[in-house]
Amino acid sequence: MIELATGAETQHYLLEARQMQALSFAVHIPLVCFGIAFPAMVLLAEWLHHRTGKPVYRTLARRWSRVMLALFAAGVVTGTVLSFEMGLLWPQFTAVFGSVFGLGFAVEGFSFFMEAIFIGIYAYGWDRLPPRLHLASGIPIVIAGFTGSLMVISVNGWMNHPEGFRLVHGRAVDVHPVRALFLNSNFWHELVHMYVAGYMVTGFLVAAAYAVRRLRGSFGTYERTALAISLSIAVVASIVQAPVGDWAGRVVAQNQPVKLAAFEGVGPTTKGADEHILGYYENGEVKWGIPIPDLLSLLAFHNPHAVVRGLDTVPPDDRPPVNVVRFAFQTMVGIGTLLFGLAIVVVYVRIRRRRLPESPWFYRALVPAGPLSVVALIAGWVTTEVGRQPWVVYHVMRTSQAVTGAGGIPVGYATLAAVYLALAIAVAWVLLRLSRIPMEDV
Repeated sequence: MIELATGAETQHYLLEARQMQALSFAVHIPLVCFGIAFPAMVLLAEWLHHRTGKPVYRTLARRWSRVMLALFAAGVVTGTVLSFEMGLLWPQFTAVFGSVFGLGFAVEGFSFFMEAIFIGIYAYGWDRLPPRLHLASGIPIVIAGFTGSLMVISVNGWMNHPEGFRLVHGRAVDVHPVRALFLNSNFWHELVHMYVAGYMVTGFLVAAAYAVRRLRGSFGTYERTALAISLSIAVVASIVQAPVGDWAGRVVAQNQPVKLAAFEGVGPTTKGADEHILGYYENGEVKWGIPIPDLLSLLAFHNPHAVVRGLDTVPPDDRPPVNVVRFAFQTMVGIGTLLFGLAIVVVYVRIRRRRLPESPWFYRALVPAGPLSVVALIAGWVTTEVGRQPWVVYHVMRTSQAVTGAGGIPVGYATLAAVYLALAIAVAWVLLRLSRIPMEDV
């Protein structure tokens, strides 16, 4: 653990500070998903218009581009809050390690400005630019959405597996930012896992909105086309996410065995560890869970007899809150499995009957799939972030060392919650207004 050059500050509201940060992430991350995936969906619709000449694709791309602009504006608010929180809530973290991760946030800022410029050109250029130039103006938005999230995830990957620097008297020296951020063994699986999740969340949320229209009997060419595009993207992403999740789990088993032990509630180190479905952790074991012999060793190491390190390998003060991590992990995996099953149904019907499912029960299941995908996304980030506790930089700096000593955390927390509530109401109002704009002929 690091010995700070300036000494750690005392903060009586550490938990509230962490909750503030968690609240901001919970609000911002679903918008990040739309920043990753929605521009690609909009461009796909416009490209299909150029390829087929069908006006429905142009109408779809134009209406979706208004939604993209509204959600980007909301993301600017939440992203700005996150930026300030990073410096104000965790000053020791930025003071000690800013030279390590600063490159990532600098490129993320550049990506943001590029995204803002081209979203403006794209959204307001429909009747002002030649068609092909307008389509091309959307490509930088897709690239910026990818690079922006890439940089943030590279910082998070480094926080979970810090390298690329040395600590001397509480300061980071001999810093290699590229090695720390992009050659980090924890980076690539996080990037792919989050990127695919972005397509899952965006695809299922958009598909759920059109599933509601179908159940209400309002389902013409426009709605059918919108549902086909969004659902296809969600299905592909859900199937791809299964092996990516396996990859992520095995990297965690290697790099952060205590986090894996918290996922699964493994108290003592065990050879041939069981997987427990449901249940809760107490006194070193999972109670009321359904055990599957040797499955955890098989999943984590592809060997049913492999040794899984338990929580007993570290002192109690170095363990994360097991039941919080375990519940979040099981929620993410459980919902991901349900979405995978929904995707398999779509693939089966598509192969056998060359169309989308027609059963009302499928669309009744698709409606909650949208918000459930958001729940799985947030549960995944809770798993990652709470599972790293009590460390902000794994095994280097404790969260309690990074926090500010300033007062007023509860007041800031309440103010932030009020701001996000107002923002949610404003976004819902804007999206409702956009949905009521008269549609062009399709």
